[in-house]
Amino acid sequence: MTSHTYLPRTLWSLGILATILWIAPPVQAQPETLTIAAANSVKDALRKVLPIFESQHRDINVRVIYGPSQTLRKQIEEGAPVDVFLPSLSEEIDQLEKKGLVIQGSQRVYAGTSLVLVTSTTLPAPIASIQDLHTVPVRRIAIGDPKASSVGKVAAQFLKYSKLEPQLKSQFIYGEHSRAVLDLVSKGEAEIGIVYRTDAVSNTHVRILDTAPEDSHTPIRYGVAVVWTAKNLSGAGDFIEFLLTPRIQVQLKEHGFDQASRNVGIAQQQEAKP
Repeated sequence: MTSHTYLPRTLWSLGILATILWIAPPVQAQPETLTIAAANSVKDALRKVLPIFESQHRDINVRVIYGPSQTLRKQIEEGAPVDVFLPSLSEEIDQLEKKGLVIQGSQRVYAGTSLVLVTSTTLPAPIASIQDLHTVPVRRIAIGDPKASSVGKVAAQFLKYSKLEPQLKSQFIYGEHSRAVLDLVSKGEAEIGIVYRTDAVSNTHVRILDTAPEDSHTPIRYGVAVVWTAKNLSGAGDFIEFLLTPRIQVQLKEHGFDQASRNVGIAQQQEAKP
């Protein structure tokens, strides 16, 4: 007769439970999404630095929405689900702040850039500087639409300050944003274009001819802020601090950014006069 040894039911149940717990993999928390609304002019730089941010913050999954700064601002005003706003001109953040649509204390200026004159590398314009525009005729000049883009707004200030607007206005071709302006120049539809340095430095189809004087337009300051619709507040704060680190500032410099100037341009001073 074979003898059987029976474990108490309680011990048997505990043994099964322990086996299940030992076999089952640990449950990992899902990464939390950080949504960034960013101007087209920061696209190349973000593609370079975002992998660094994500490698340092494994618990964050970054989602970026690109577009013209003014369009993105209006979407945020209407309640678009965004955590961080990265326009190409900090004035866009100022407008949100005036309406109470920015988390207080979150706004930072992390970089600046300059306004430059560009031409195609394959079909270059017959000019070498801004000064030449006063005497050398050109067929078409591509600029951003002042009503739709910050680069168009700044370019209009420069053209007015330099007294070139009356002479060149009939030659203007408008692009919705800097990338559209660069396309017009690179395809030969315009001989020259006026864009931010941040857009021009990484484009192999254009070359920079000259830089607009700093006092000819509003200082181009790149700002960042957490907006009112933000859900991932901690991730947004981490991202802003990340942008200000020395390592990332060096990376930004390679993409045409520089330290934001605190000087107020003459064009801005003139606009402020009654």
